[in-house]
Amino acid sequence: MSQVKKTTVSPPKSNATFYSKVDSWLNKNEKKLFRVLLVLCAFLALISFNARISEAHDDALYLEGGWRFVNEFPDYFYAQNAPLYPLFLAILVKLFGFKLILFKLFSVAFTLLGFTFMFKALIRRVPAVVFIPVITFQAVNHLIMYYASMTFTEAFFFFLQGLFFFYSGKMIDLVNSEGVNYRSQLKVWLMFGFSMFLLTTCKSAAIVALPVVVLYFAVEKNWKALGMSLASFGVYKLLYEILVRLIWHGQNQFKDQSRILLQKDPYNKSLGNEDLSGFIQRFIDNSNLYIGKRFYQLLGWRDENYVTDKPLMDEYGFVTFLSLVIIFIGFWFLLKHKKKSIVFFSLFALAQTALSFLILAARWDQARIILVTMPMLLTCMLYAFYHFTSKPGIGQSVYAVIALIMISSLIISSFKRGMKNIPIVQKNLKGDTYYGYTPDWINFLKCSEWCADSLGKESLVASRKAPMSFVYGKGKKFFPVYSVIKKDSTTEQSHPDSALAYFRVNKVTHVMLPTLRLNPNDASAGFINTIHNILAPIAQKYPQKLKLIHTEGSFEECAVYEFQYDK
Repeated sequence: MSQVKKTTVSPPKSNATFYSKVDSWLNKNEKKLFRVLLVLCAFLALISFNARISEAHDDALYLEGGWRFVNEFPDYFYAQNAPLYPLFLAILVKLFGFKLILFKLFSVAFTLLGFTFMFKALIRRVPAVVFIPVITFQAVNHLIMYYASMTFTEAFFFFLQGLFFFYSGKMIDLVNSEGVNYRSQLKVWLMFGFSMFLLTTCKSAAIVALPVVVLYFAVEKNWKALGMSLASFGVYKLLYEILVRLIWHGQNQFKDQSRILLQKDPYNKSLGNEDLSGFIQRFIDNSNLYIGKRFYQLLGWRDENYVTDKPLMDEYGFVTFLSLVIIFIGFWFLLKHKKKSIVFFSLFALAQTALSFLILAARWDQARIILVTMPMLLTCMLYAFYHFTSKPGIGQSVYAVIALIMISSLIISSFKRGMKNIPIVQKNLKGDTYYGYTPDWINFLKCSEWCADSLGKESLVASRKAPMSFVYGKGKKFFPVYSVIKKDSTTEQSHPDSALAYFRVNKVTHVMLPTLRLNPNDASAGFINTIHNILAPIAQKYPQKLKLIHTEGSFEECAVYEFQYDK
């Protein structure tokens, strides 16, 4: 009997690409990735926890606003910018009293919720190789971790933005699959409108959500969905405006802000309002600052302490132009590939970015302006690279290396900052509330505390950073001075008689004269001389009207002067 020869059949070679393998892995491990990143986010927020108030001042401004909502009700309404966050803080103040650490723990919770809703909004709506770097950015970025324990609006806004994206995505999916069905979809529509209302009441630039909704559904020619969107938002907005009119006599979140934003110099209204060419230049300068510089600093690819004297266009112009081109190419392919929810999210981020660049003075140059829109800008940018490397080849390997470097850079940067912060926060929580500040700020804050302890309740002290003085002054009200008042155009200092009259009319009894550094890292780089330029002309003409009553510190000191108007 002849022996039958056995043949071995080799299994067919897999045609799976690196990208498809990552997609397959994410489908199987979606929950695991979420848990790992959520735990990592919580851990980084914990080791990065900041128990102090920021030198940037705005966090203290929100705290003071929340306190005043409660203690000056109904005569006070927060109008410096959008009022929702101070209103939320007011609820906490009413329920628990003024508990700084508690407020900060809520920011940690909002950071984790923001990550959770962003994860749910993006998952399966973009390729895994785009999703993983973007959601990792949201989970571990060092600046997000900084705001996770601060009372700025960023943590709160990330939560509301994630909520808005989550319900926007659900709403768009329902409309695409079922059309508009008022009864069966009512809950989703109401939550969509509610999330949009909260978002626009938390951050003024988020008002672009309304025109974005109109544009999106107008292009889709879905007039029913457009009408439902506006109606669902309008229900909450109308109720809110009625309450504001009844309780706070019709205050407006844009009232004070719009006046400052229109000025050429936010600290010097005598220069007048910006003209068309000025707004165009402002937009260009901000584009270079935030896209060419801050965008890559937040990715860990640019030195945060790098300072240049070159013009913004020369230093960052090419990087800005190239980055914007890639972002818009990515947006175009998202549109072409009918990634409708992601198109909507990206359109909102692009519109908010553009409005911020147009209305904010370039001199502010704060990374948090671009931070809240970066996840979607990064999504557009990575999607462009994904599209051009979607075919098998070396392009996918290059993309994988770049994504890995980006993720590693983000995690390492946050860990370094967190580990450096641990001894600081330990001392703060043990009672040394000033540890971690530079001497100029220690003296200023101790002086604020001295004013609260040593001056009578009827006293009103002028302060360059009044909200910070309020926090460290245990709730004592301080009179804010943000710019040189009654400025003389020839000397660039205050006119002494006008300045004295101004303080007297406002019942200011004392003034703090600090030596706050211009550059936090360099004491020799000069100091903020706003108060000096007000008091110097007074001291020169009327030395008897200023009486030194206290000095805090022997270096970078802060002094307290009493006004003696009748001498």
